[in-house]
This record gives sequence, structure tokens and C-alpha cells, in this order.
Amino acid sequence: MSKLPSRLHHTAYVTKDLEATRAFYEDVIGLPLSATWCETDFLFGKDRTYCHVFFDLGDGSSLAFFQFADAEDQAQFGPEIPASPFIHIALNVDKETQAEIEGRIAKAGIQPPNTYTLEHGYCRSVYVNDPNGMIVEFTCDDPRAAEGAADRRARAHAELKRWLAGDHTNNNLFRHEEEAA
Repeated sequence: MSKLPSRLHHTAYVTKDLEATRAFYEDVIGLPLSATWCETDFLFGKDRTYCHVFFDLGDGSSLAFFQFADAEDQAQFGPEIPASPFIHIALNVDKETQAEIEGRIAKAGIQPPNTYTLEHGYCRSVYVNDPNGMIVEFTCDDPRAAEGAADRRARAHAELKRWLAGDHTNNNLFRHEEEAA
């Protein structure tokens, strides 16, 4: 097997308001602003001036956001983030960090539908919409989930094949145990 990438370096999104984005990720969520790159590059046929900011995660990776100086560039590269709960980024946190983030979300006055919690069984997830409309999930794994990881990896292709063939039987033994039996 070839060597896998070592970690996520960064994800990148376009924002209309870098200060609102900074305030959310740094002041509410607690991710430190670690770099601000103000640049002009010849991209896609012309010079484009933009600001690119990075917010650090604990493993050295980052969430990054762009804002363009030119309104036409902003419109071209900054399409709206689709409003779908299935399009999101999920960040791993421990139980204490998740509770701290939930507290900061509440203190900031962010309420449903812009934040919600799901108990997936194998993890507990806190979701919040950022100022750009992007959903950020803070996931705390159930300690029992690690126990079956090797078995799930061994069965992953067979489970996908089964589902694609039309057998949609629940296999999440952490939830709906009566359905999975």
C-alpha cells in the first residue's frame, strides 16, 4: 500500500467578510488566527489580489478563508456555500473541548437552527453555522468506537456493496440496536 498523506494541511473557502469569519473562528470557537497572507497572483488569466487567512487546529492543520479585493473576483470565486446539512466540515474534539465550544456558542447567542446536536452513537456531534453559512461539526468519538475499527475497516467494501445493491439495513450497532439485529 502506498503511503497516505500525513494529515490535512488546510481546507479553503471564500468568505465575503473576513472580520466576521475571524470573530467566529477565533472569538467564538477558539481557533487562533495563525497567518494572514495578503497577495497578488496571476491566476486564471489576470492579476488577482486577495487575503488568505488561516486558523490553526491542534494537529497543525488549518481552516483557511479567502477574500478578494476586486468585487468581480469575489463574485467569480466566492459562490454561496450550499445550505445543506450534509455539506460540512467535521473536526475531532475531546469531550471537554466539545463542552467548551458548546458554551462559547451559547454565550455568543447562536441558537437553533444555526446550531444543533446529534447523538450518532459512535460519536456525539455539535453543529454550528459559521458567518458564511458553512456548517462546522465538532465531533467527540464514543470510546467504544475504536474497539471495532479494524472490523469495520475489514467489512467496509462489503457493507458498501450491500447498500448499493439495495439492502439498506441499518448496521450502526451504537444506535437503533433493534434495527441492526
